[in-house]
Order: sequence, then C-alpha cells, then structure tokens
Amino acid sequence: MKYNTEQELFWKNKFGNDYIQRNKKSNRLVTIGKNLLINKVQISSALELGANIGLNLDALKTLFPGINTSGVEINEKAYKILKKKHNSFNQSILNLKINKKFDLVFSCGVLIHQDPKYLNQIYRSIYNLSNKYIYIDEYFNPTPVVLKYRKNINKLFKRDFAKEIWKKYPRLKLLNYGFHWKEDPKLKNSCDNSNWFLFKK
Repeated sequence: MKYNTEQELFWKNKFGNDYIQRNKKSNRLVTIGKNLLINKVQISSALELGANIGLNLDALKTLFPGINTSGVEINEKAYKILKKKHNSFNQSILNLKINKKFDLVFSCGVLIHQDPKYLNQIYRSIYNLSNKYIYIDEYFNPTPVVLKYRKNINKLFKRDFAKEIWKKYPRLKLLNYGFHWKEDPKLKNSCDNSNWFLFKK
C-alpha cells in the first residue's frame, strides 16, 4: 500500500499498535450512541473512518439491531480485531476504494491526526459516502493550530472541521452539536474534551 503522509505511517506502525491498549475499555454508548439517540437518528448502515478496534461501531450495533456496520482502519493490528465484528477495510482513509453508500458516515478523533493538505479530500469522501447523516467528533479550535501529541510533532491538528465541511457542502443541514467533557463522571474513560456535530444531507 502506498502512503502519502507521515501521519499515515505513524498510525500504521508502533504508535498505532500502542493506541489500542490505551483505549480498549472506552464506552461509546455514552458518547456517539447517546448523541444519535437524542436526535432520533434512524439508520440501517454506518461507516466509520479510522475505526480502530470498532468500539464506536460496537455501540451502534447495540443501539440499532440489524445495522450493517463497516470500518476503515490503517493499523493492521487493530484491523484484525475490527474485522471479527464488522465489515472492514485495511486501508488509509486517503485511498478509499468503497463503492457503496451508508446511512451514516462518521469520524471520531481521526481528522485531528490528518495532514491538513488532505482534509478537503477526506471531506469529499465523507460527503460522497453518506446517504443521509454525517457525524464528526473531534478536538475543536476556531482557527487551525498544531500541537505536540505525546511528544510527537505534526501529529495533532485542531481546527473547526465542522465549519469547513459545512462551507464546502452548504446544503447540509445542521441537526445538533455538543461538547464531551472528560471530567463528567458519566463519561469517565470514554472521551477526551471534544466537540461533536451531526449533519443531515
């Protein structure tokens, strides 16, 4: 597989392997699950970009019986776990080769780790692969900034991703948005401080 960025290689290799252990017990029913339920979302298929071992997709399977779940994951170790539970693609989200659409397409803590030069390409994939809903849950900043990420440089980029997607696709309808605060006892070990947005096509 050909990789275009240092960020892809970063997540494909050891750092991506280590990430699995740090996050494997997170409960996503209280984050993406709750957010979709309170907005009365009805879906029969979902695709996650950067699914890791599938915790978000696990939550969707619990909440939406019979749903067809799929995930894209660049890290092979995570992919081997993911594919046991969900339809899976072991590839970069910059080189998607998926010829179908999904009721929901989403990313959680993934856009923040992409080379900003490729964000418009990713936004296009998210929009084109969605039949109905788009959900993103990412670190927020009103203007683009680059931060150190666990002592690594050029691996964490904060910005207003939702605004950029909406500006690119103004016909999207904003259904709701909110904030996950990691100090909330109900969200303990299940999130970082992040903002989520739900759009409908």
